[in-house]
Amino acid sequence: MIASTDSRVEHSTDPTSNERIREQIHNTIARYEMANPRDVTYRLAELDHEWDIERVLELNFSSVVLAGMTLGTLANRKWYLLPAVAACFMVQHVMQGWCPPLVILRRLGFRTSAEINRERMALKIVRGDFADVGVPGSEGTTPSSLLRAVEE
Repeated sequence: MIASTDSRVEHSTDPTSNERIREQIHNTIARYEMANPRDVTYRLAELDHEWDIERVLELNFSSVVLAGMTLGTLANRKWYLLPAVAACFMVQHVMQGWCPPLVILRRLGFRTSAEINRERMALKIVRGDFADVGVPGSEGTTPSSLLRAVEE
């Protein structure tokens, strides 16, 4: 079965890792709610440089393929099996949104681009980027509560 692109990694990740990542985002937003807007701008710049899980998986895949091809050529032909296994994992990830390295990377805290963007949008709300939009019913709400509403 082919998983939807938008949330396939989150759906394939164990709930404990997802909850830990969600809590990390909420804690970051809470820390910046009373911060200087300049600090929020610095955090947004950091988020622009954060690698999402797809990018890390692509680098991992490429490294394993290059290592396997090199070792297969220089050392022993059995090493050619390594890129084949990596390719199977990548196909599995594309189709299902899961592969064995994903478990480890999610536990290490690597986030999806959607999770990074959720934090980015909440920080922009904290900084006041959308103050002139005048969203009805948003008076008195905190960025953390808006973030929770977006996640639901």
